[in-house]
Amino acid sequence: MNKERETSPKYSREFSDRLRDLRNKNKISAREMSIALGQNVNYINLIENGKRFPSLQGFFAICDYLKITPSIFFDSENFVSEYFETAKQAENEKKELVNFLENLTNEQISSILNLIKVFKTQQ
Repeated sequence: MNKERETSPKYSREFSDRLRDLRNKNKISAREMSIALGQNVNYINLIENGKRFPSLQGFFAICDYLKITPSIFFDSENFVSEYFETAKQAENEKKELVNFLENLTNEQISSILNLIKVFKTQQ
């Protein structure tokens, strides 16, 4: 397997989410965009679901259709950094919670677990 195939899934979600976000901001359906790009009606859905990546030429066509440059698509200030910061914060909070739980008694852990179950049933 070549290196490109090994690393591409790492960025699939970010790419898909960014495309969906830009498309929705422009109030364009995935079907409408697929057809306008001269592709199968499921083309954009496949990309947004991480099942397919556009070719470089296809990516440029998507940018042209959305009237943005490739650099705007990958604008880290507006999208990628927010995505990674949110994920990093959630990971740090999980670690903090685990560290906190390690110092509790079994009785305290049981009480917290019961509280979590109450919250879960209220959703």
